[in-house]
Amino acid sequence: MKKRKILAFLAAGIMTVSLLAGCGAKKEESSTKDSGEKVKIGLSTDEGGLNDKSFNQAADEGVKKAQKEFGVEYKPIESKQKEDYESNLEALVNDNCNLVFGVGFQMEQAMKNVAGKYSDKKFAIVDTEVKAPNVLSLKFKDHEGSFLMGVIAGKMTKTNKVGFIGGKDFAPINKFEAGYIAGVKSVNPEAAKALMGKDNKPGAMVKYADSFGDTNKGYELAKSLYGSGCDVIYHAAGGVGIGMFKAAKELKDSGKAVWAIGVDKDQALTVPKYKDVILSSMLKRVDTATYDATKQIVDGKFEGGKTIELGVKEDGVAVAGTSKDNTPKEVLDLVEKYKNAIKEEKIKVPATRKELANFTPTEIK
Repeated sequence: MKKRKILAFLAAGIMTVSLLAGCGAKKEESSTKDSGEKVKIGLSTDEGGLNDKSFNQAADEGVKKAQKEFGVEYKPIESKQKEDYESNLEALVNDNCNLVFGVGFQMEQAMKNVAGKYSDKKFAIVDTEVKAPNVLSLKFKDHEGSFLMGVIAGKMTKTNKVGFIGGKDFAPINKFEAGYIAGVKSVNPEAAKALMGKDNKPGAMVKYADSFGDTNKGYELAKSLYGSGCDVIYHAAGGVGIGMFKAAKELKDSGKAVWAIGVDKDQALTVPKYKDVILSSMLKRVDTATYDATKQIVDGKFEGGKTIELGVKEDGVAVAGTSKDNTPKEVLDLVEKYKNAIKEEKIKVPATRKELANFTPTEIK
């Protein structure tokens, strides 16, 4: 009898230890993916909105690709104005999203505020850097891709006047401007003259819309630049660029030989009704960045506190595939040579107006 009691006690002890070990193992191995919980991703756009055919749309498509492949839940929110940024990010946190994206450099302060308030949550921001242990920063060397667009514009212009339309006159958009002008200057110094400003100011053929969604403003600025003699314009202005394409098409339909260059997505595909006036587009792999960040969450390998910057070498910026439809092969061959020179660090592309002022063009034949 005594022996049976001892055996029963030992068996109960072993069972208790096994249960405790099982609970400990489950906690140690838990990740959003392994525990079987549904991953939920939130994304807040900047004022351009999800359907800007450009920057925000690319970010949205990256998460949608992950949604399809990994079965994650996805909740996007569109910001109508900068005052929405912080409240939108916080709403996504409170909706129990495992990762919250802020799209655009304008969301930097809002991201700092919300990520600081919710230090136990995970965030990612596109196009700027937020130094916080729970934020992954996703940046791009936009100046390098814009340099290649400048090579195309400089070789394709017949008037020796080309233009640039930016969204807002801030450093992240100045990168597009500086890189583009450096590319033009490398192949056609004459065409670059009216793009160059003084005392850190933009040149005469550089216009800023103070918006990323005002298509009417894009139309007005483009008409003004084309009217001043420009026959090629490159934009880095989100939805504003749609207005530029409209102006280019109207002029081309009336017999004027003008061209436009798109940004972020292959805009001959995202806005196909304007494909006949689009020489090329500078691809910015925002979709790849948002997809990869989502995959980090799915795999339980989130890299908070890290900054990833993608350029020509990393295939983070590139020339759109439809460029061959309107841009001659010899021009695209030259673009490829400049692309390789950037990859091999033979050309350091300027990212600011100050760097542009000190830039020495490299001529490649």
